[in-house]
Amino acid sequence: MSQNDQSAPAIGVIGGSGLYEIEGLSNVQEIQVDTPFGPPSDAIISGDFEGRRVCFLARHARGHRILPHELNHRANIWAMRSLGVRWIIAVTAVGSLQEQYAPRDVVLPDQFFDRTSQRSNHTFFGSGIAAHISFGDPISENLRNLLYKEASKLDLNVNNGGTYVNMDGPAFSTRAESETNRKLGFDIIGMTNLPEAKLAREAEISLATLAMITDYDCWKIEEDAVNAHAVIEHVMANAEAAKAVLRGAIPQIPLEANWPEHRALDNALMTDKSLWPEKTVENLEPILKRFL
Repeated sequence: MSQNDQSAPAIGVIGGSGLYEIEGLSNVQEIQVDTPFGPPSDAIISGDFEGRRVCFLARHARGHRILPHELNHRANIWAMRSLGVRWIIAVTAVGSLQEQYAPRDVVLPDQFFDRTSQRSNHTFFGSGIAAHISFGDPISENLRNLLYKEASKLDLNVNNGGTYVNMDGPAFSTRAESETNRKLGFDIIGMTNLPEAKLAREAEISLATLAMITDYDCWKIEEDAVNAHAVIEHVMANAEAAKAVLRGAIPQIPLEANWPEHRALDNALMTDKSLWPEKTVENLEPILKRFL
């Protein structure tokens, strides 16, 4: 396959706060995807970008209409996989829990800590098919390093590695929560990305996170406590930086889906295939296709 071969698997981009579109797409289609888990956040915008097919989804919907705890992560990731996406770059706004990470810095986390309360909604499996994915290394190392390479070419302070703690939201942290997360050594905090990483792994998609810092959470008492209006300027600057990283990284993603994450279910499926319920198989067809 050549670099411009549109038969190559698609690349997904999930845009966070401030990133609601990608400029430069050609042959654009707006695709409404029906999923067994309900509607995704918004239509998927599919188009050609730097010789590759890209599928873009605004995580909170265009116009920022969906709160973090309202996100239908299963529908979002299922929709991406059904359109042939095998890599996802998840762009997300986060708070810093450490002095060295300032607003407008970039962190490429390699670990997560789960403080969410909706874990039953963060798996595709159940309903007669049991699976337990390996998640010790929750981020695609290859994709993370590619993002680091491209981000390092820009005028950005970029940090390769770190732990993202995922809270429910939608309120920001209390000071007690923020201080506890700092003392535990976590680096950044957000409300959305861990479920995406879990579901992407189950869907055999390589995912890496481009975490754009907007604030110091509320632990830094010499700074004003984080609020939505105070971070807007940082959000918009971060969105422009994220677009620049995407422009450099997308053409560097391989044409063949042969990274470890692309076979994540090889050692995860527990239930014998003969016992798989027909309806569950139908619902998970994009994910289980190579086993059918």
